[in-house]
Amino acid sequence: MAEKDYYKTLGVNREASSDEIKKAFRKLALKHHPDKNQGNKESEKKFKEINEAYEVLKDEQKRAAYDRYGAEGAQNFNRAGGGGFQGQAGGFEDFADVFGDIFGDFVGRRGGSSSAKRQNSNGADIRYNTEISLEEAYTGVKCNVKFRVAGVCGECNASGTKSKNGTVDCSTCHGSGKVRYQQGFFMIEKTCVNCAGSGVTIKDPCVKCKGQGRYEQEKNLSVQIPAGISDGAKIRVAKEGEAGIRGGAAGDLYIYVSIMAHDFYQRENENLYCSVPIKMVTAILGGSIEIPTIDGNVAKVNITPGTQSGAKLRLQGKGMPIMQTSKYGDLYINIGVELPVKVTAKQRELLEEFDKIHQSGANPKTEGFFAKMKNFVSDIKKHN
Repeated sequence: MAEKDYYKTLGVNREASSDEIKKAFRKLALKHHPDKNQGNKESEKKFKEINEAYEVLKDEQKRAAYDRYGAEGAQNFNRAGGGGFQGQAGGFEDFADVFGDIFGDFVGRRGGSSSAKRQNSNGADIRYNTEISLEEAYTGVKCNVKFRVAGVCGECNASGTKSKNGTVDCSTCHGSGKVRYQQGFFMIEKTCVNCAGSGVTIKDPCVKCKGQGRYEQEKNLSVQIPAGISDGAKIRVAKEGEAGIRGGAAGDLYIYVSIMAHDFYQRENENLYCSVPIKMVTAILGGSIEIPTIDGNVAKVNITPGTQSGAKLRLQGKGMPIMQTSKYGDLYINIGVELPVKVTAKQRELLEEFDKIHQSGANPKTEGFFAKMKNFVSDIKKHN
Protein backbone atom coordinates (compact mmCIF):
# COMPACT_ATOMS: atom_id res chain seq x y z
CA MET A 1 0.00 0.00 0.00
CA ALA A 2 1.44 3.36 -1.07
CA GLU A 3 2.51 5.74 1.69
CA LYS A 4 0.16 8.71 2.10
CA ASP A 5 1.75 12.04 1.24
CA TYR A 6 -0.19 14.58 3.30
CA TYR A 7 1.82 17.51 1.91
CA LYS A 8 0.97 16.48 -1.65
CA THR A 9 -2.68 16.03 -0.66
CA LEU A 10 -2.85 19.66 0.48
CA GLY A 11 -0.62 20.89 -2.34
CA VAL A 12 2.12 22.37 -0.11
CA ASN A 13 5.81 21.69 0.32
CA ARG A 14 7.38 20.19 3.45
CA GLU A 15 8.67 23.58 4.61
CA ALA A 16 5.17 25.16 4.50
CA SER A 17 4.20 27.27 7.51
CA SER A 18 1.10 26.62 9.63
CA ASP A 19 -0.70 29.52 7.95
CA GLU A 20 0.13 28.18 4.48
CA ILE A 21 -1.18 24.73 5.45
CA LYS A 22 -4.34 26.24 6.86
CA LYS A 23 -4.87 28.36 3.76
CA ALA A 24 -4.38 25.37 1.44
CA PHE A 25 -6.78 23.24 3.47
CA ARG A 26 -9.40 25.97 3.45
CA LYS A 27 -9.23 26.35 -0.32
CA LEU A 28 -9.51 22.61 -0.98
CA ALA A 29 -12.22 22.07 1.63
CA LEU A 30 -14.37 24.72 0.02
CA LYS A 31 -13.85 23.16 -3.39
CA HIS A 32 -14.64 19.58 -2.37
CA HIS A 33 -17.19 20.14 0.41
CA PRO A 34 -20.07 17.62 0.10
CA ASP A 35 -22.71 20.34 0.28
CA LYS A 36 -21.31 21.80 -2.94
CA ASN A 37 -20.78 18.41 -4.61
CA GLN A 38 -23.81 16.36 -3.67
CA GLY A 39 -23.67 12.85 -5.10
CA ASN A 40 -20.04 13.24 -6.24
CA LYS A 41 -18.24 10.27 -4.68
CA GLU A 42 -14.83 11.47 -5.89
CA SER A 43 -15.24 14.87 -4.12
CA GLU A 44 -16.46 13.11 -0.99
CA LYS A 45 -13.35 10.90 -1.02
CA LYS A 46 -11.08 13.90 -1.65
CA PHE A 47 -12.75 15.83 1.19
CA LYS A 48 -11.97 13.03 3.64
CA GLU A 49 -8.36 12.87 2.44
CA ILE A 50 -7.70 16.59 2.88
CA ASN A 51 -9.31 16.47 6.34
CA GLU A 52 -7.08 13.58 7.33
CA ALA A 53 -4.01 15.41 6.01
CA TYR A 54 -4.89 18.64 7.76
CA GLU A 55 -5.56 16.91 11.09
CA VAL A 56 -1.97 15.72 11.08
CA LEU A 57 -0.13 18.69 9.60
CA LYS A 58 -1.89 21.37 11.66
CA ASP A 59 -0.41 19.93 14.90
CA GLU A 60 3.33 20.42 15.39
CA GLN A 61 3.86 17.20 17.34
CA LYS A 62 1.83 15.03 14.98
CA ARG A 63 3.52 16.71 12.01
CA ALA A 64 6.92 15.93 13.49
CA ALA A 65 5.89 12.29 14.03
CA TYR A 66 4.64 12.12 10.44
CA ASP A 67 7.83 13.67 9.03
CA ARG A 68 9.94 11.09 10.90
CA TYR A 69 7.82 7.93 10.75
CA GLY A 70 5.16 8.63 8.09
CA ALA A 71 1.38 8.24 8.40
CA GLU A 72 1.69 5.22 10.69
CA GLY A 73 3.82 7.28 13.06
CA ALA A 74 1.15 9.97 13.25
CA GLN A 75 -1.53 7.35 13.95
CA ASN A 76 0.58 5.76 16.69
CA PHE A 77 1.01 9.24 18.19
CA ASN A 78 -2.80 9.50 18.53
CA ARG A 79 -3.17 6.04 20.00
CA ALA A 80 -0.42 6.82 22.51
CA GLY A 81 -2.48 9.71 23.86
CA GLY A 82 -0.52 12.48 22.24
CA GLY A 83 -3.67 14.57 21.81
CA GLY A 84 -5.04 16.01 18.62
CA PHE A 85 -7.36 14.13 16.30
CA GLN A 86 -9.56 11.76 18.27
CA GLY A 87 -12.12 10.79 15.69
CA GLN A 88 -14.55 13.08 13.87
CA ALA A 89 -15.64 15.43 16.64
CA GLY A 90 -12.25 17.16 16.96
CA GLY A 91 -11.96 17.37 13.19
CA PHE A 92 -15.25 19.17 12.81
CA GLU A 93 -14.32 21.58 15.54
CA ASP A 94 -11.15 22.62 13.72
CA PHE A 95 -13.05 22.73 10.46
CA ALA A 96 -15.38 25.20 12.17
CA ASP A 97 -12.40 27.21 13.33
CA VAL A 98 -11.11 27.52 9.78
CA PHE A 99 -14.47 28.56 8.33
CA GLY A 100 -15.66 30.62 11.28
CA ASP A 101 -15.40 33.91 9.38
CA ILE A 102 -17.62 32.50 6.63
CA PHE A 103 -20.32 30.72 8.58
CA GLY A 104 -20.20 33.02 11.65
CA ASP A 105 -22.54 32.14 14.49
CA PHE A 106 -23.95 29.12 12.65
CA VAL A 107 -20.72 27.19 13.23
CA GLY A 108 -19.85 26.05 16.75
CA ARG A 109 -16.55 26.35 18.57
CA ARG A 110 -15.15 24.64 21.64
CA GLY A 111 -15.80 26.59 24.80
CA GLY A 112 -18.21 26.59 27.66
CA SER A 113 -16.35 28.10 30.57
CA SER A 114 -17.83 30.73 32.79
CA SER A 115 -15.42 33.24 31.25
CA ALA A 116 -17.05 32.87 27.83
CA LYS A 117 -19.09 35.76 26.51
CA ARG A 118 -22.71 35.23 27.52
CA GLN A 119 -25.70 36.17 25.45
CA ASN A 120 -27.72 39.05 26.81
CA SER A 121 -31.36 38.15 27.41
CA ASN A 122 -32.80 41.42 26.19
CA GLY A 123 -36.44 42.37 26.55
CA ALA A 124 -38.85 42.38 23.62
CA ASP A 125 -40.20 45.46 21.87
CA ILE A 126 -43.81 46.39 22.62
CA ARG A 127 -46.45 47.67 20.18
CA TYR A 128 -49.19 50.04 21.31
CA ASN A 129 -52.02 51.23 19.02
CA THR A 130 -53.73 54.59 19.48
CA GLU A 131 -56.26 56.60 17.49
CA ILE A 132 -56.45 60.40 17.29
CA SER A 133 -58.60 62.94 15.44
CA LEU A 134 -57.44 64.95 12.44
CA GLU A 135 -57.56 68.08 14.59
CA GLU A 136 -55.22 66.43 17.12
CA ALA A 137 -52.90 65.43 14.30
CA TYR A 138 -52.89 69.10 13.23
CA THR A 139 -52.03 70.54 16.64
CA GLY A 140 -50.15 67.59 18.17
CA VAL A 141 -51.39 65.94 21.33
CA LYS A 142 -50.16 64.22 24.49
CA CYS A 143 -51.15 60.58 24.50
CA ASN A 144 -51.59 58.71 27.78
CA VAL A 145 -50.26 55.21 27.22
CA LYS A 146 -51.32 52.52 29.67
CA PHE A 147 -50.32 48.87 29.28
CA ARG A 148 -49.03 45.82 31.15
CA VAL A 149 -45.49 44.64 30.52
CA ALA A 150 -42.64 42.80 32.22
CA GLY A 151 -40.79 45.48 34.21
CA VAL A 152 -37.67 45.47 36.39
CA CYS A 153 -38.09 43.78 39.75
CA GLY A 154 -37.28 46.29 42.49
CA GLU A 155 -37.20 43.61 45.16
CA CYS A 156 -33.99 42.03 43.83
CA ASN A 157 -32.85 44.95 41.67
CA ALA A 158 -33.22 42.78 38.56
CA SER A 159 -30.68 40.20 39.79
CA GLY A 160 -33.29 37.47 40.24
CA THR A 161 -31.77 36.33 43.53
CA LYS A 162 -32.52 37.03 47.17
CA SER A 163 -28.88 37.55 48.04
CA LYS A 164 -28.16 39.59 44.87
CA ASN A 165 -25.30 37.20 44.00
CA GLY A 166 -26.82 33.76 44.36
CA THR A 167 -26.02 32.52 40.85
CA VAL A 168 -24.06 29.56 39.54
CA ASP A 169 -22.93 28.58 36.07
CA CYS A 170 -25.63 26.76 34.14
CA SER A 171 -25.05 23.00 34.30
CA THR A 172 -26.26 22.55 30.71
CA CYS A 173 -24.06 25.05 28.89
CA HIS A 174 -21.40 25.42 31.62
CA GLY A 175 -21.76 29.19 31.67
CA SER A 176 -21.44 29.90 27.96
CA GLY A 177 -25.15 30.55 27.36
CA LYS A 178 -24.97 28.32 24.29
CA VAL A 179 -25.12 24.61 23.51
CA ARG A 180 -23.56 22.84 20.55
CA TYR A 181 -24.38 19.69 18.66
CA GLN A 182 -23.13 18.02 15.52
CA GLN A 183 -25.27 18.03 12.39
CA GLY A 184 -23.74 16.49 9.29
CA PHE A 185 -20.34 18.08 8.75
CA PHE A 186 -20.96 21.01 11.10
CA MET A 187 -21.20 21.80 14.77
CA ILE A 188 -24.39 23.85 15.31
CA GLU A 189 -24.63 26.40 18.12
CA LYS A 190 -27.90 27.51 19.76
CA THR A 191 -29.01 29.49 22.79
CA CYS A 192 -29.21 27.36 25.91
CA VAL A 193 -32.85 26.73 26.83
CA ASN A 194 -32.10 25.95 30.46
CA CYS A 195 -30.69 29.40 31.26
CA ALA A 196 -32.22 31.36 28.34
CA GLY A 197 -28.74 32.31 27.18
CA SER A 198 -27.68 34.00 30.42
CA GLY A 199 -25.12 31.32 31.30
CA VAL A 200 -26.24 31.14 34.92
CA THR A 201 -28.95 29.58 37.04
CA ILE A 202 -30.37 30.90 40.31
CA LYS A 203 -29.62 29.23 43.65
CA ASP A 204 -31.99 31.37 45.74
CA PRO A 205 -34.60 32.85 43.35
CA CYS A 206 -36.37 36.09 44.30
CA VAL A 207 -39.90 35.33 45.52
CA LYS A 208 -41.47 38.27 43.68
CA CYS A 209 -40.02 37.66 40.20
CA LYS A 210 -39.21 33.92 40.60
CA GLY A 211 -35.62 34.42 39.48
CA GLN A 212 -36.39 36.33 36.30
CA GLY A 213 -35.36 39.75 37.57
CA ARG A 214 -38.62 41.11 36.15
CA TYR A 215 -42.34 40.64 36.57
CA GLU A 216 -45.49 41.84 34.81
CA GLN A 217 -46.66 45.23 35.97
CA GLU A 218 -48.75 48.15 34.78
CA LYS A 219 -46.98 51.04 33.10
CA ASN A 220 -48.34 54.54 32.49
CA LEU A 221 -46.60 56.96 30.15
CA SER A 222 -47.37 60.36 28.66
CA VAL A 223 -46.10 60.52 25.09
CA GLN A 224 -46.16 63.62 22.89
CA ILE A 225 -47.54 62.97 19.40
CA PRO A 226 -46.05 65.64 17.12
CA ALA A 227 -48.10 67.98 14.94
CA GLY A 228 -48.40 66.81 11.35
CA ILE A 229 -48.06 63.08 12.09
CA SER A 230 -49.38 60.82 9.34
CA ASP A 231 -51.86 57.98 9.57
CA GLY A 232 -50.00 54.71 10.25
CA ALA A 233 -46.85 56.43 11.54
CA LYS A 234 -45.04 54.96 14.54
CA ILE A 235 -43.30 56.68 17.43
CA ARG A 236 -40.37 54.93 19.15
CA VAL A 237 -39.94 55.38 22.89
CA ALA A 238 -36.54 53.90 23.77
CA LYS A 239 -36.18 51.44 26.67
CA GLU A 240 -39.88 51.51 27.58
CA GLY A 241 -40.63 48.03 26.28
CA GLU A 242 -40.19 44.70 28.06
CA ALA A 243 -37.41 44.54 30.66
CA GLY A 244 -34.60 42.08 29.96
CA ILE A 245 -34.05 38.95 32.02
CA ARG A 246 -31.89 39.57 35.08
CA GLY A 247 -30.61 42.97 34.01
CA GLY A 248 -30.70 42.48 30.24
CA ALA A 249 -31.39 45.55 28.12
CA ALA A 250 -35.02 46.66 27.90
CA GLY A 251 -36.85 46.64 24.59
CA ASP A 252 -38.47 49.68 23.01
CA LEU A 253 -42.08 50.86 22.93
CA TYR A 254 -43.54 51.55 19.48
CA ILE A 255 -46.74 53.61 19.34
CA TYR A 256 -48.65 53.16 16.08
CA VAL A 257 -50.91 56.14 15.33
CA SER A 258 -54.19 55.89 13.42
CA ILE A 259 -56.11 59.04 12.41
CA MET A 260 -59.90 58.91 12.44
CA ALA A 261 -61.88 59.74 9.30
CA HIS A 262 -63.07 63.37 9.22
CA ASP A 263 -66.57 64.55 8.37
CA PHE A 264 -65.37 67.42 6.20
CA TYR A 265 -61.76 66.91 5.11
CA GLN A 266 -59.82 64.21 3.31
CA ARG A 267 -56.05 64.18 3.76
CA GLU A 268 -53.33 63.43 1.23
CA ASN A 269 -49.84 63.84 2.67
CA GLU A 270 -49.67 67.47 3.92
CA ASN A 271 -52.66 68.69 1.86
CA LEU A 272 -56.35 68.71 2.76
CA TYR A 273 -59.29 68.36 0.39
CA CYS A 274 -62.97 69.15 0.80
CA SER A 275 -65.99 69.20 -1.51
CA VAL A 276 -68.32 72.24 -1.28
CA PRO A 277 -71.66 72.62 -3.13
CA ILE A 278 -72.71 76.09 -4.28
CA LYS A 279 -75.98 77.38 -5.74
CA MET A 280 -76.46 77.73 -9.45
CA VAL A 281 -76.98 81.49 -9.16
CA THR A 282 -73.73 81.88 -7.18
CA ALA A 283 -71.89 79.91 -9.83
CA ILE A 284 -73.36 82.10 -12.62
CA LEU A 285 -73.15 85.51 -11.01
CA GLY A 286 -70.22 84.93 -8.64
CA GLY A 287 -70.11 85.68 -4.94
CA SER A 288 -68.37 84.34 -1.85
CA ILE A 289 -68.64 81.43 0.55
CA GLU A 290 -67.20 80.75 4.00
CA ILE A 291 -65.15 77.60 4.66
CA PRO A 292 -64.14 76.35 8.12
CA THR A 293 -60.40 75.56 8.29
CA ILE A 294 -58.66 72.83 10.29
CA ASP A 295 -57.12 75.41 12.65
CA GLY A 296 -60.61 76.37 13.88
CA ASN A 297 -60.94 79.58 11.88
CA VAL A 298 -63.18 80.51 8.94
CA ALA A 299 -61.84 81.45 5.51
CA LYS A 300 -63.78 83.57 3.01
CA VAL A 301 -63.52 82.19 -0.53
CA ASN A 302 -64.46 84.24 -3.61
CA ILE A 303 -66.42 82.54 -6.40
CA THR A 304 -65.80 84.06 -9.81
CA PRO A 305 -68.78 84.43 -12.22
CA GLY A 306 -69.22 81.40 -14.44
CA THR A 307 -67.57 78.93 -12.04
CA GLN A 308 -68.17 75.39 -13.31
CA SER A 309 -68.88 72.25 -11.34
CA GLY A 310 -65.61 70.43 -10.68
CA ALA A 311 -63.55 73.61 -10.38
CA LYS A 312 -60.76 73.41 -7.79
CA LEU A 313 -59.83 76.34 -5.56
CA ARG A 314 -56.65 76.48 -3.45
CA LEU A 315 -56.10 78.07 -0.06
CA GLN A 316 -52.34 78.21 0.44
CA GLY A 317 -50.95 77.25 3.85
CA LYS A 318 -54.30 76.01 5.18
CA GLY A 319 -53.38 72.32 5.15
CA MET A 320 -51.50 70.14 7.64
CA PRO A 321 -48.18 71.13 9.24
CA ILE A 322 -45.11 69.53 7.66
CA MET A 323 -43.16 67.76 10.40
CA GLN A 324 -39.80 69.19 11.44
CA THR A 325 -40.44 72.37 9.44
CA SER A 326 -42.42 75.59 9.91
CA LYS A 327 -44.32 75.01 6.66
CA TYR A 328 -47.90 73.91 6.02
CA GLY A 329 -49.68 72.16 3.19
CA ASP A 330 -52.62 73.61 1.25
CA LEU A 331 -56.38 73.26 1.39
CA TYR A 332 -58.05 72.39 -1.92
CA ILE A 333 -61.78 73.06 -2.40
CA ASN A 334 -63.65 71.02 -5.00
CA ILE A 335 -66.66 73.02 -6.20
CA GLY A 336 -69.91 71.29 -7.06
CA VAL A 337 -72.69 73.37 -8.65
CA GLU A 338 -76.01 72.25 -7.24
CA LEU A 339 -79.10 72.62 -9.44
CA PRO A 340 -82.53 73.15 -7.87
CA VAL A 341 -84.36 69.86 -7.38
CA LYS A 342 -87.74 71.66 -7.58
CA VAL A 343 -88.90 75.08 -8.87
CA THR A 344 -92.03 77.19 -8.51
CA ALA A 345 -94.17 78.26 -11.45
CA LYS A 346 -92.65 81.74 -11.33
CA GLN A 347 -89.12 80.31 -11.30
CA ARG A 348 -89.94 78.11 -14.28
CA GLU A 349 -91.29 81.08 -16.18
CA LEU A 350 -88.17 83.10 -15.48
CA LEU A 351 -85.90 80.24 -16.47
CA GLU A 352 -87.72 79.72 -19.77
CA GLU A 353 -87.44 83.42 -20.50
CA PHE A 354 -83.74 83.27 -19.58
CA ASP A 355 -83.26 80.44 -22.04
CA LYS A 356 -85.02 82.34 -24.82
CA ILE A 357 -82.69 85.29 -24.54
CA HIS A 358 -79.64 83.03 -24.49
CA GLN A 359 -76.59 84.64 -26.07
CA SER A 360 -73.96 82.89 -28.14
CA GLY A 361 -70.81 81.94 -26.22
CA ALA A 362 -72.47 81.79 -22.82
CA ASN A 363 -72.14 77.99 -22.71
CA PRO A 364 -68.99 77.19 -24.70
CA LYS A 365 -68.77 73.52 -23.74
CA THR A 366 -72.41 72.80 -24.63
CA GLU A 367 -72.25 74.79 -27.84
CA GLY A 368 -68.99 73.18 -28.87
CA PHE A 369 -70.27 69.67 -28.18
CA PHE A 370 -73.44 70.07 -30.25
CA ALA A 371 -71.50 71.78 -33.07
CA LYS A 372 -69.25 68.71 -33.31
CA MET A 373 -72.28 66.45 -33.15
CA LYS A 374 -73.91 68.38 -36.02
CA ASN A 375 -70.79 68.05 -38.18
CA PHE A 376 -70.57 64.35 -37.35
CA VAL A 377 -74.15 63.70 -38.51
CA SER A 378 -73.60 65.82 -41.64
CA ASP A 379 -70.52 63.80 -42.60
CA ILE A 380 -72.42 60.52 -42.22
CA LYS A 381 -75.17 61.77 -44.52
CA LYS A 382 -72.62 62.82 -47.18
CA HIS A 383 -71.05 59.35 -47.24
CA ASN A 384 -74.44 57.69 -47.47
